[in-house]
Amino acid sequence: MLVDAEWTSRQNKYLANLVKKAGMRYNARIEEVIYKQDRNLDRQMMIQLSTCTWIAERLDVIITGATGTGKTFIGCVLGNCACRNNYKVLYKRVPRLLTDLAISKGDGTYNKLMKELKKVRLLILDDWGLAPLDPAEGRDFLEVIEERHQNNSTLIISQVPIGNWHALFSDPTVADAVLDRLVHGSYLIELGGDTMRKYRK
Repeated sequence: MLVDAEWTSRQNKYLANLVKKAGMRYNARIEEVIYKQDRNLDRQMMIQLSTCTWIAERLDVIITGATGTGKTFIGCVLGNCACRNNYKVLYKRVPRLLTDLAISKGDGTYNKLMKELKKVRLLILDDWGLAPLDPAEGRDFLEVIEERHQNNSTLIISQVPIGNWHALFSDPTVADAVLDRLVHGSYLIELGGDTMRKYRK
């Protein structure tokens, strides 16, 4: 009994450490997901994604929807599921990520940062598409996606419908490359309905 309690304690500490290092905006759990009819959120898909087989298979997930529909919450639910399956997760807002990449080029840490972004099993990129990318940002974003493609899983969260993503890039060739790697074969969750913020405590 004492051995079991010690093992459980170690597992709980390990999970707590994974969640802390992930830096997710919400400590959201699958049991807290609200399935309203107008939300366009498929319960069976969420159950399937919560098993994290898509991470084992190195596939990606895209979540889109208007402000307040709960995109980030759902993304953090899946991130929490990944932690519970002992996968290392990293949550980043795209504007901050692009700033970090630009700074790293100046201070000599670019390769180190890219290595970290490549090796994490699940990279959650929130607030994708808030503003168009300049040429350097577009190339940096492509580099991140290219390094991770078929190596590890990426979860993209965006207010912008996928059909409008191409216009976010100043270079259409870069846009084609990013979309080709991200969109094809990914799981897509397109949230609808009214704001979910009134349901949060």
